[in-house]
Amino acid sequence: MRTSPSPRRGASGQTPAPPIPPARPFWPYALLMLVLAVLTVAVSALPASLVTRLLPAAVHTEDFSGSIWHGSAGRVTVNARDAGSVEWRLHPDALLRLRVAADLHWVRGGFVLDGAAGLDRNSLTVSGVQGGGPIEDLRGLGLPAGWRGSAQIHINELRAAFSGAGITLQAAVGDIAVSDLSTPQVAQGANLGGYSLRFADAALGPDSDATAQITDTGGPLIVEAVIHFSAKQRSAMLSGTVMERADVPAALRTELDDLARLHARDAQGRLPIDFEFTY
Repeated sequence: MRTSPSPRRGASGQTPAPPIPPARPFWPYALLMLVLAVLTVAVSALPASLVTRLLPAAVHTEDFSGSIWHGSAGRVTVNARDAGSVEWRLHPDALLRLRVAADLHWVRGGFVLDGAAGLDRNSLTVSGVQGGGPIEDLRGLGLPAGWRGSAQIHINELRAAFSGAGITLQAAVGDIAVSDLSTPQVAQGANLGGYSLRFADAALGPDSDATAQITDTGGPLIVEAVIHFSAKQRSAMLSGTVMERADVPAALRTELDDLARLHARDAQGRLPIDFEFTY
């Protein structure tokens, strides 16, 4: 007796089950994790002084402690200028590209900054910088002699390129607030109040000047000005207007009156200002 053929699956409306994919081998992932673990241990054991091999010629470091992973340099100089000391925590993946990327803690006297930086032999990138301190502790890093006060710094982005001619600024975005500003060169050292400097140069050409908008935050003067920094000429030009408030110190009022004899006040009583200094 002949048996009837089995009914086809399609005839009953059922779809065939999808094929089960072959299991992926686990060993490549295990090998990768092993390599990363070995790399982590190796980097953490290397001395901090090896960082010097990744720095540009303009930067010199001494007095090391810790490891290349988490270490510090007690003395840093940039173009032979004292740049304080620095502590770092490296991002190890950047080392594979011969680049230093790290979280930094920088100190020069009482001035302290925290942020992140990326550095190779050609460029420097800084971001998320917060901190501050007495500005007199920045002497030798471009601050004109004699100025005193305190500063708070918030830098979103700062980019610079290294070359045989020095350091070229490529971007500067952030804010700097100064307070209790004074210098013996102005009003016999009287307190000049506080000011805010805002940088918004997201892209600068090789010959471009960095600019900052300046406004007062209280004190004896009402100031609206712009300052242009020329890294190529190592100079800065401040231009804008200034007007005294009612509580201006006598020595400062005298200097403003002398300035008014050279530059007439506008209809609102503001004096034009135009100063240049080198650093």
